[in-house]
Amino acid sequence: MSAFIQQLPALIGVVIGALGSYVASTRGDQARFRRERAAHWEERRLTAYADFARSLKKSVTLAYRIAAHLGNDPHPHPLSPEEAAPHLADATDARDPAGEALLMLGTPDVVEKARAWVVVVMEMEGFLRDRTHSPETWSAILKRQRAAREGFYAAVRRDLALPPGHSGEWRLAPAQTPGSLT
Repeated sequence: MSAFIQQLPALIGVVIGALGSYVASTRGDQARFRRERAAHWEERRLTAYADFARSLKKSVTLAYRIAAHLGNDPHPHPLSPEEAAPHLADATDARDPAGEALLMLGTPDVVEKARAWVVVVMEMEGFLRDRTHSPETWSAILKRQRAAREGFYAAVRRDLALPPGHSGEWRLAPAQTPGSLT
């Protein structure tokens, strides 16, 4: 019996070591699972956000082209409302599933900013449906659309813990005349 008692501390050490190893391994696995799950859903959210932005931007680009046809925008490729109608219908149809994915996966802030952007895009579409000719009004709507888009992207960056990004406003260099080239 005394041999057993002499071996008892070693046996207790082995049991404690095995339990400690088990707990550490289990905790490590749980932490890895949580990280992988978070990364998976973050990737899914990014995809949903990008798909939504892409579908909405398609509508915006078509709106620019129609506005150019109506004399409201300087877009270099004007498109008549009649020619654009099937493309607008496709763009609107593509917005619905992208919007549903956004609702399922997006944070409340991102969804609210997306809603604000859609509202302005719908205002653009209504302006064009009325065949209004007012470059000043169109310019004001474009400013609101750009601000709404920038708000959406800023909310996405906050949600995904990304650094601040570009505003998306591209400033073109002034056109040079043949005499101004040096």
